Amino acid sequence: MSPRRSPPWPVYGAELAATALLVSVGLSVVILDFGDGSPVGRLIPSEGLRRLITGFLFGATGALIAVSPLGRVSGAHINPAVTVGFRLLGKLRTRDTIGYLVAQLTGAVLGAIPLLLWGRMGRSVAFGATLPERGHADAEVLGGEIVTTLALILGLFLFLRHRRIRRFTPLLFPFLYAAMVFLEGPLSGTSTNPARSLGPAVVSGVWRGWWIYWVGPLAAAVLGVAILRGPLLSGVEIEVAKLWHFEHDRHGVFRAGTRTRGMRPPQRAG
Repeated sequence: MSPRRSPPWPVYGAELAATALLVSVGLSVVILDFGDGSPVGRLIPSEGLRRLITGFLFGATGALIAVSPLGRVSGAHINPAVTVGFRLLGKLRTRDTIGYLVAQLTGAVLGAIPLLLWGRMGRSVAFGATLPERGHADAEVLGGEIVTTLALILGLFLFLRHRRIRRFTPLLFPFLYAAMVFLEGPLSGTSTNPARSLGPAVVSGVWRGWWIYWVGPLAAAVLGVAILRGPLLSGVEIEVAKLWHFEHDRHGVFRAGTRTRGMRPPQRAG
């Protein structure tokens, strides 16, 4: 019997800090681009162009976190839907999955607190909260969240499945979010991430349609994994539950369930 492994607190701490950074920086971009009184609205009158820029910068924030020292330690899931996807693929243990989810939700709330410094400009857009667009049924908004999160999950895991392109995985996010926010933003706000939606909801007190931003992304994670396991996309298995820094796994968190037959055992990097 192998000795019981102690919780990898540095990994959870890095994931908490990474998620806090995504929320504080990424949603500051949202406030700056769409808040009342922002000069960006005068410089770029086109709302569609501002959505395109906002999505790109939000995705770029996530990409930079993935390649950062925080991403090296935690793998930079920074999204419960991504963590659940890795768990369903057998790449994370149950305890680590719970640790990640707690870290992400806590980090999102802590990362939203600095958004209060935006004052009136931040309050005008509920500090970047994702809200269903009025005039659309909840089912439509839920469908938008499922489709966009499914695009994220499939794109991410398809990159990670192939050694030749997986090192380019962070480059996916700026362009994917630019397209998704531009096309789907007017419907649901394009969350794709329950933690990203939780943080500003807590600090703004605006919870309209909050359940959509849980049900949609998590349902998409389940659907995405089912598609990846289906006959059309069978093939190379995802080896490690990280977005970059694939060889770094000091705490033995990211390779649960990896098949080692015919593979060289992964070296433990410090």
